[in-house]
Order: sequence, then structure tokens, then C-alpha cells
Amino acid sequence: MKAQVVLFDGFDPLDVIGPYETLTAGGIPAELVTVEGAREVPAGLGLLSLKATARLDPGAGLVVVPGAAALRDDEVFDLLTAGAATVGPALKDTSGIIATVCGGSLLLAIAGLIKGRNATTNHLGLQALESMGVNAVRARIVDDGDLVTAAGVTSGVDLGLHLLERLAGAHKAVEIEELFAHERRGTAWRAA
Repeated sequence: MKAQVVLFDGFDPLDVIGPYETLTAGGIPAELVTVEGAREVPAGLGLLSLKATARLDPGAGLVVVPGAAALRDDEVFDLLTAGAATVGPALKDTSGIIATVCGGSLLLAIAGLIKGRNATTNHLGLQALESMGVNAVRARIVDDGDLVTAAGVTSGVDLGLHLLERLAGAHKAVEIEELFAHERRGTAWRAA
């Protein structure tokens, strides 16, 4: 299985690096991608840029969508809306698992991809998620089968560990947890 972490202009760097590094450390190859293909992608707040090396493949086994970074909530929403316009259509026919960190689930909701599904996002966006027809769950991780969402910006490592446990087994997840000297926190909610 291959993981693709989708970059878009204004992405939040921690949303990207947490799951990317956790998955690769656990033996799941990961790459940074965009809808357009290889390019330098600026993060939000002008913090840094990362180089996407490939084009998004909706047939990849795992696609991770980050949130956005900005000083004001309306700026974050604008970045997520712009991301939804490009990333959303490309994910319409995804056959594997879609995972999100923080506002990544809002991006999917704006694109109309998760209406009626169980998901979480940053606590500041739960009401917005609910207003778009998503069953917003207040939990660190929400596992709804082929949709796995993580709450806040610091939950990316927890998301990566949860995905490792699902895909490579509990032993591998605990091994990486120990390697990172990180203890998972919060509730991992699973759909029945």
C-alpha cells in the first residue's frame, strides 16, 4: 500500500508532517502530491513550502488531506474552500481510505464528499462540519471505515498511528509510538 499526502496552497505543515513521518516510519511508503503534479507548494502563514513529487492518484490505497493555516478563521475557510475546488473533484472516485487532519474534513465537506458520514475536525470547526450535513463527532480520531478523520493540528501523529494499527497491526503501531516517544491520546471513535 502507498500513502499520498495531498498538498494545496495554504496547507498546515504540521497536518502534513505528522502523518507523513509516522506512516513512513511504520513502513508504509508515503509521498507528497498535488492535483496538478510535482510543484513547490506554499504553506499557510508563509511558514515554508514543501515539494510535491507526484500527481494525486485517487487509486492510491490511502490519501491524507490536511487542513489549512491562517491567522483568522475566515482566512482558513477561504483556503479550505479553494482547496476543495481543486482537491475535491480529484477525490470523488477514490477507492481506498481517505484520512484527514484538522480542517481537512471541512475541505471534504465543502466539496460535498462526506455528507451523512461520521467525522471530526478541530473543535472550532465542529459546528461548521455539522452545518454541512456531516455527523460531527467530538473525538480525537473518528474511524468511519474508508473515512478516518483526526481532530486538531496536533492529532496528525495519532492519526498516523491509528492508520498503522489498522494497516500493519498493533505491534507496528506500538513500535513507532515507542520510537517517537509519543503516547496516543484522546478517544478513537469507531462506527459500529
